[in-house]
Amino acid sequence: MTFLGNLIWLIMGGFITALMYWFIGLLMCATIIGIPFGVQLFKIGNMALWPFGYNLVAKENANSCINILFNVLWIFLGWWEIALTHLVFGVLLCCTIIGIPWGTQHFKLAFGSIFPFGKEVV
Repeated sequence: MTFLGNLIWLIMGGFITALMYWFIGLLMCATIIGIPFGVQLFKIGNMALWPFGYNLVAKENANSCINILFNVLWIFLGWWEIALTHLVFGVLLCCTIIGIPWGTQHFKLAFGSIFPFGKEVV
């Protein structure tokens, strides 16, 4: 069932979403300052490619000072819009019974993209 959900996800725009994450991640990695943000975009992009069967969990040092600082910078630099987009699509998909599994994946991606530092994909 996980494979089928991921396959439908890819066909319905998951591949394009992952490509956008990876492309912006490459642009962010062009500067030394942007490398941590690019790495987080790659992590979210990998999860956006195959969201079924993967979860985001907090690491041991999730509340370290550097993670909190980078999460605050992440929000102030405008990356909260990614989370808002996933939230809107999640709500729209959950309006139908058939779309609920894909809507919950959008909610999972929204949670991961609002505060990505200090989390890992399992």
